Amino acid sequence: MRKAKKDYIEKTIDLLGQAQLEIKRTLEAGKIGIALSLLGQCQEMAIELGNFIEKLEGEGFVTISFLEKYCEMLFRLYQELQQGQETKQRYCHEKSLKSLKRSLISLENSVKNDIKVRKEVVFLPYKASMWDSLESIWVAASKDPDCDVYVAPIPYYDKNEDGSFREIHYEGEQYPDYVTVVKYDEFDLAEHQPDMIFIHNPYDNNNYVTSVHPFFYSANLKKYTDCLVYVPYFTLKEIEPDDQEKVEKIEHFCTLPGVIHGDKVIVQSENMKKIYINVLTKYMGSNTRKVWEEKILGLGSPKYDRVTAVRKEELEIPDEWIKIIKRPDGSWKKILLYNTGVSALLQHGDSLLEKIENVFEICQENREEIALLWRPHPLIKATICSMKPKLWKRYEGIVKKYQAEGWGIYDDSADVDRALVLSDAYYGDGSSLTRLFGKLGKPVMIQNVKCLEESSVCGERGRKL
Repeated sequence: MRKAKKDYIEKTIDLLGQAQLEIKRTLEAGKIGIALSLLGQCQEMAIELGNFIEKLEGEGFVTISFLEKYCEMLFRLYQELQQGQETKQRYCHEKSLKSLKRSLISLENSVKNDIKVRKEVVFLPYKASMWDSLESIWVAASKDPDCDVYVAPIPYYDKNEDGSFREIHYEGEQYPDYVTVVKYDEFDLAEHQPDMIFIHNPYDNNNYVTSVHPFFYSANLKKYTDCLVYVPYFTLKEIEPDDQEKVEKIEHFCTLPGVIHGDKVIVQSENMKKIYINVLTKYMGSNTRKVWEEKILGLGSPKYDRVTAVRKEELEIPDEWIKIIKRPDGSWKKILLYNTGVSALLQHGDSLLEKIENVFEICQENREEIALLWRPHPLIKATICSMKPKLWKRYEGIVKKYQAEGWGIYDDSADVDRALVLSDAYYGDGSSLTRLFGKLGKPVMIQNVKCLEESSVCGERGRKL
């Protein structure tokens, strides 16, 4: 049984105890009619409680027998008082009241000892490609025999330039086969009142590109749980807490709605925990430091747990990828992960598109040695359409041409870890992927959009990227 439901049962029993004290006082004052009315109310309350427990624990559950005995005591006392009232005889109620009290104590002990509490944990991811930011927590919760775990992916919208919602997306069918998914519109949070809710989208309505459905804003979710937990879907470059210049560049991540409304916030390191606490204290006042110290937890990012757990030999690689990766003699080419991000696109616009075309040209010339795996950020389309719509036609043309030529891999799947583990090196924009790649001990090269000849990744005979 859920803790909230057991709490309700215990509160009801407490009310019955208070009613019994009132019955005793009314009888001592000779107000038999009031006592009879209170006994009738207690009887109705006990019957409703029995139905409630039976629905949750099943017919014949041990606590039901204690409730039945308690109801018998209530009825017996009611009859005796009623008969005494009709015959105008004074009734000695002390013995029956003591028996009723003992019966209620037995019922209370059964609720305490026989009804076992189960925790309920709900994960509300929105983009399937960001599930890695929650997966290791989900795995741990799923292993707890006293915990019921649900994954309910939630819908999100692309936004127009004016902030209004455009098309809606739901990615529940894109999660790994081993993750059991429930439909968000069939899971009643008000009914379940889960012990913990985990989210990885902190923005509420503060994102210019996308928005989860407003019902799932962190400010609203707090109504349905005692513990709302926010885990960032991204990782940040590690910096020292006293490096103010660098801290200022990431301050906005520390004050997002999910951080403010969350009861707990899990960040990637102890250093990042200190940064969050310092920034929040700066903005919210020195008297709030203790609040943030208790709320922010530097337990590490589940993204690191996930990427280091995946084994290359366990990957399911599509046949069309294998055709690009393998040479005629069966040996594998070097696989270069090319990542293009949202921030770079917003900053550089057409220059980034020129850079992408240049990278493709060079890698196509060297395709006998290198297999290019292009993985654009999953929010690029939504970002361009919302904030730089004029770029979309050209960007879409680049994507279609790349896919049609077939010499490289285009990966827009939800499984980012497959690309990370499969690839031998990283090239592209700075992002969370560079830190994940670093965890795997593989080389990382950051592209310079303004320079079409940077560092050689194609060997001495190849042109430079």
